[in-house]
Amino acid sequence: MSRSRLIALLLILVTLIVYLPVTRHDFLDYDDDMYVTNNFVVQRGLTLAGIKWACKTFYAANWHPLTWLSHMADCEFFGLNAGAHHFINTLFHAGNTALLFVLLWRMTGQVRPAMMVAALFAWHPLHVETVAWVAERKDALSTCFGLLALLQYTNFAQKSDRSSYWWALAFFAGSLLAKPMLVTFPFILLLLDFWPLQRFSPDTFRRALVWEKIPFLALAAGSCVLTFLAQRAGDSVATLGEWPMSNRVENAVASIGRYILKTLWPAGLAADYPPAPIPGTTLALSAAVLVIASAVVWHWRSHRYGVTGWLWFLGALVPVIGLVQVGHAPMADRYTYFPSIGLFMALVFGLHEWCGITPGRMKILAGSEFLVLALCVLTTEKQLSYWRNTETLFRHTLAVTKNNGDAHLALGFAYKQEGRLTEALAEYRELLRLSPRFPGVHLTVGEILEKLGQPDAALVEYRLDLRREPQVPALHNAIGSALAAQGNIAAATAEFHEAERLNANYAQPHLELAKICFARGQETEAANELLAAFHAEPNNFHTLAAVAHYLAANADDTARDPQTALLLARKAADLSANHQPEVFDVMGMAFAATGDFSNAVICAHNALEFTPASQLKDAGPIRQRLELYQNHQPWRESFRMTNEVAAP
Repeated sequence: MSRSRLIALLLILVTLIVYLPVTRHDFLDYDDDMYVTNNFVVQRGLTLAGIKWACKTFYAANWHPLTWLSHMADCEFFGLNAGAHHFINTLFHAGNTALLFVLLWRMTGQVRPAMMVAALFAWHPLHVETVAWVAERKDALSTCFGLLALLQYTNFAQKSDRSSYWWALAFFAGSLLAKPMLVTFPFILLLLDFWPLQRFSPDTFRRALVWEKIPFLALAAGSCVLTFLAQRAGDSVATLGEWPMSNRVENAVASIGRYILKTLWPAGLAADYPPAPIPGTTLALSAAVLVIASAVVWHWRSHRYGVTGWLWFLGALVPVIGLVQVGHAPMADRYTYFPSIGLFMALVFGLHEWCGITPGRMKILAGSEFLVLALCVLTTEKQLSYWRNTETLFRHTLAVTKNNGDAHLALGFAYKQEGRLTEALAEYRELLRLSPRFPGVHLTVGEILEKLGQPDAALVEYRLDLRREPQVPALHNAIGSALAAQGNIAAATAEFHEAERLNANYAQPHLELAKICFARGQETEAANELLAAFHAEPNNFHTLAAVAHYLAANADDTARDPQTALLLARKAADLSANHQPEVFDVMGMAFAATGDFSNAVICAHNALEFTPASQLKDAGPIRQRLELYQNHQPWRESFRMTNEVAAP
């Protein structure tokens, strides 16, 4: 085996070992829900309908079909095994490390610097976010295709192989289809033409500068247009009125300075950096670093690796430093994944050239490199531990950032999902302290208070939001629910009707009215409300489950069809990304209504299995039905005896 192959395999092996802990990590309640755990299209695996959806959708404010297909492939083979999804991220990162080493070795012919750059890329803690976050698969996948494109371009430049040029173009297209991060790729190609490919001769300059890059520029321009449309559709693009150009330039300068600092001293890394006023000293220091570094590179421009590395770093950061502001994050560790390669190149090749003058310096450099890599691995292992689950991640984020409302929001949501309502309430209260006008938080706080048996306090929260946004149907529906819990049915009914008036395609008020009708014994009116809910949102999980529940529970009525109940329950199951217990319960009822008690028993067991531990005390009706299914007894009596309501 050749030396280069052995080094590449060693880099892959060590990277896999370093990132092995991620196989024990959970999915996060932080974009992982949009990409996998709450995305029923992705969870169905590689289907024709899913592939069509991936190619057309702007969901999650992005257009990246290859990323969607990669998540679908994971679900096809591994289901919702979080460790397997994380391991695929790690495989991509390890593969990128090997590709980077091979690329630099082929371009420069220097093994040791190429190996050091690849090792820094592999084990630097700034890159933990890309690898340990399932939703950031797009970064690793985009970089994989980008490095493959650079390898093919190198082959074209060194051997004049035209087929390699077209392969480079195809791989670049693949990179953009995974994430539009590499839109400055044609600029990167020009830098590599300058060094180390040495193509800037009078004979090749015009061809290299213009004609060869036009197809790459066309792909990049098309990707920019599609990305802008996707981000605008997701309401993620800030206007100049919301974020003036002066603020954008300040953020760009400050972010570059912070990225350099975190590359050299990776402390205080966080999943979310809150927007905050930039101190004048920070801005001045960042500007000074930019000017001094650029002056040094220009002064020593005969050392071409410095020019290429420094401009690679700056150019690759252009899409993500806020000049076109997407979202509200001023910076993010994941944004350095590809750009940091340039900084590593400039530093490593520069040190190797300077130390290569004497053997003594090279020995010192070798020892220093070993120490730096060891520290990187140790820091990466520590950083990985914070990404174990949503709680560990955002507790750490709150520990290293100040006034971070988004971290409190994420932590509150995670606690709410786990049924830890008191802890969730505390996080949302802290968010409101930091951002009193944060949209929708009072609504969430009210919902938690209702679950805690405090409808009066919930009403206060709902009305705080209603004063600012009186036309929001969900607020009227929530107020109606709280009033119904207080026994004020007339006022509750009026709120539900107002919610219906504001949005005719909103099913929840109809479901709430159906509950009231059932409680009053008005079955015909209840059935009409369920039908109205179904017409309003025929693909809503709760609507399908409610109608299926009602049909199954009334299957002894000749006007009801248990097979239809089963069909609707199965459709609801397709829409339930988290295997919600209600789905299995309703499916069990529908199976029992058709006389299929064996499948009814299986569904009841599944309903209990997926019921959170904090809610098992309320699962008595499901256990009662399970016992009836096992004894082939008239299970519908349990529905009536427990006085359950059709709407879940």
